[in-house]
Amino acid sequence: MRYFILILFSALVLTACQKSATQSTNTSAEAKRYALKGTVVAVDKAKKKATVKHEEIPGYMDAMTMDFPVREDWVWEDLNPGADIFADLVVDADNYWLEKIAISAAPNPNQPPLPVREDVAQIGNQIPDFTLTNQDGKRINLKDYRGKALAITFIYSRCPLPTYCILMSKNFSDLAIQLNQNVELKDKIRLLSVSFDPNTDTPAKLKEYGQGYLGKDAKPDFTVWQLATGTDKEVKAVADFFGLRYEVDPNDKTQFAHSLRTVVVAPDGKVRKVFSGNEWTTGELLKELQTAL
Repeated sequence: MRYFILILFSALVLTACQKSATQSTNTSAEAKRYALKGTVVAVDKAKKKATVKHEEIPGYMDAMTMDFPVREDWVWEDLNPGADIFADLVVDADNYWLEKIAISAAPNPNQPPLPVREDVAQIGNQIPDFTLTNQDGKRINLKDYRGKALAITFIYSRCPLPTYCILMSKNFSDLAIQLNQNVELKDKIRLLSVSFDPNTDTPAKLKEYGQGYLGKDAKPDFTVWQLATGTDKEVKAVADFFGLRYEVDPNDKTQFAHSLRTVVVAPDGKVRKVFSGNEWTTGELLKELQTAL
C-alpha cells in the first residue's frame, strides 16, 4: 500500500526562498519551465540525477522515460524508485534540470521487488542476435561480435544537442582512434552506434557522418567503430531490448525526443554494464571493455 508523504511547505519556506535565489542566478531570462508529473525509476544521488517515467508535457515532450539532473539537495532523503513526483522542468539553452520537486507518494517498502525481465538488457542477460545494416550497406548481426568486447550506443545524425548524440559520437570516435593505435586491443574491442532514424540515416549518410568524426582528411577506418541502422522494426527491437526510448518531436518532425543508453557486452554476448546517461568518459568506457575481456 502506498502512503502519502507530507509535502514540505511552511517548514521550508525560508530554505526554498534561499534556494530559488541561488538557482535564479544560474538561470537565464530565456529559460522555459514546464510542469512535469511522473514516477521515479532510478536515482543516482552521487551524480544528482533521477530517471523519471513522466507523463506528456503539453507543448514540449511526449510521455517517456529519461534522466534529469536535480539541483535540490533536500529531496535525496525521500526521492526513491517508485515515488510519484511533481516538478518544474527547466530548459535553459543546452541545459535542463528539475526543480521545485514535490514527492506526492512513495513506494511501500514492504512491496515485493519487481520480477527480473529476461527480454531487456539487464546485467548478465544474453543479447539476441539482432540484424542491422552498417555504413557500407553490409548486413551485420550482433552475434558477429562474439569473442570481442562490444560497446553499443544510440544516435541519430540530425541530433542538435551537444550533450546527447554529438557527445556519444565524439566519445566513440575518439575511442576508436585510440584503439586503432593500440596493437594489443584493436582486434579485441568493437564499438557500434545504432541510428534510430532509418528514414534519414541511410548507410551512405552514416558513413559520411562517421567520416566527419574520424577526420575527413584521413582515410576513415570503420574496423573498430561501425555505424548501423535498419528497418523501423529492426531498430525498434534493438532499442527496446537495450532500454532506449525515442519518439519524433511533435513540434519538429526532423527531431527526436530520446533517452541515452550505452551498453557494454562481454565476449560471450552477455550484458556487462549499462550507462544510462551522458556523463561517462572514454576512459571509463575503455575500462569496462577491458574488464569485460
